[in-house]
Amino acid sequence: MTIRDLYPTRSGREPVMLYRNEDPVVYGTASDGPIDGPTLDGYADDGFLTVDELVSPGELAQYQNELNRLLTDESLDGDERVVREKGSDEVRSIFEVHKISELFAALVRDERVAGRARQILGSDVYVHQSRVNYKPGFGGNPFYWHSDFETWHAEDGMPRMRAVSLSFALTDNHAYNGGLMIMPGSHKTFVSCVGETPQDHYRESLKEQEIGTPDETSLSVLAEKHGIELFTGPAGSATMFDCNCMHGSNGNITPFPRSNFFVVFNSVENTCVEPFAAPQPRPEFIGTRDFTPVPR
Repeated sequence: MTIRDLYPTRSGREPVMLYRNEDPVVYGTASDGPIDGPTLDGYADDGFLTVDELVSPGELAQYQNELNRLLTDESLDGDERVVREKGSDEVRSIFEVHKISELFAALVRDERVAGRARQILGSDVYVHQSRVNYKPGFGGNPFYWHSDFETWHAEDGMPRMRAVSLSFALTDNHAYNGGLMIMPGSHKTFVSCVGETPQDHYRESLKEQEIGTPDETSLSVLAEKHGIELFTGPAGSATMFDCNCMHGSNGNITPFPRSNFFVVFNSVENTCVEPFAAPQPRPEFIGTRDFTPVPR
């Protein structure tokens, strides 16, 4: 069966901005889960929502201890799921963390997490990707502006914009230690990117992405129209955002680390097909081909 490509990218010589006119942002209602009506409406308009205290202080301490344990786990040495900073041996990310850690696996299944994802997407969900991101003091590199959906569509074969990400702060997020930035409302515009996807592109893009990053003119248009919001907040808070939000983060030259747990939920009605703009799908640990729903 041929699936119509609503969001062509990495195929033309010039970038194109396409309005999101066929994919809803919110599929559920206030009666479907823990998110209230006004918050759902704000998510539909801005593309994100915040949760001031996702877990209790006691639970948070457990997750922070697990974060530190994973960082020093010798069994992960040489594991492809561990991505290190370009130019240093510092850990940048550990992927598929919900399969490595039972503690984070339980958090994924928690109604406070998966329940919110089901409510937004209006269906059962599966985990497309999970990871912990470490942004150490004095050495955490930036994540350039990007739409996750552009990569997931091009390289993983995600057909439609029916996925949501949750970023759970494991350290305090300050205005100065490389916090998440989002252009509110940018999720309603898809920015196609130029440049063909190289073979095994993921090996470089996980350290520093170049192919699949939007052009400066499109970014300027979106920033002028929508502005930029910087997310700060204490450890234990969380941000959920639409798969097509334009977002990024600065490097961290402060002494204060900024680490988070990140999980992507995709609707079981939006499972991935063959990549739309890549030679083959990325490895399982980056974009799974196992569409088993998260158990309720």
